[in-house]
Order: sequence, then structure tokens, then C-alpha cells
Amino acid sequence: MDENSLLIPVAMKIIMNSGNARTKANEALEALSIFDFSNAHKKIVEAREDIKKAHQEQTEIIQKEAAGEHYKTCLLFTHAQDTLMTIMSEVNLTEKMIILFESFYQIQGHKEN
Repeated sequence: MDENSLLIPVAMKIIMNSGNARTKANEALEALSIFDFSNAHKKIVEAREDIKKAHQEQTEIIQKEAAGEHYKTCLLFTHAQDTLMTIMSEVNLTEKMIILFESFYQIQGHKEN
């Protein structure tokens, strides 16, 4: 079996789970924009779950390669890793923004929605 036929389905799972995480992070930002901190926290937890799934897929390939399996370079897998890394950063920043905005909101004397 060609190495790419093994990497392509994994790459697609990484891309799909990462994309789902981005969608949920954007939903968290939308909730944040109307001061719905409860929903923002819920959506960022869901985003983290999707990132975890994507990261697990990537880790399995890396562990197999470290154990001696060799793969040809696969552009789609490289793209998947780049997508995962980028969206992990987006989720991290969104989470920090939620914490920051919630703190400012409370300092201003507002109660959480």
C-alpha cells in the first residue's frame, strides 16, 4: 500500500476537526461580542475537543514514524499540520480574549449574562 494512501485519510481528519474547531472558536467570539460569556466558554471547550481529536490523529502518524515507519512527503498532510497549528493558535487567542473581556466586564460592575 502506498504511504500516501495512509496519510491522506488522516490528513483529511485533521483538516476537518481543525475546521470544526475554527467554527466553534468563531461562535465563541460571536457570543463574546454580545457578552454571552457562558456560551463563549461552552463553545471554546467544544473547540478544544475538536483540536484534541485533530492533534491525536497527527500524533499517531508521528509516533509511527518515530517507531520506524517511513512516509513519503505528502503535501496534503503538510497542509493539515499547518491548518492544525494555525487554528490551535486561533483557539488559544480566543480563549484568552474571553477571559480578558469577562474580567473587564466584571470590573465595570456588570454581572455575567
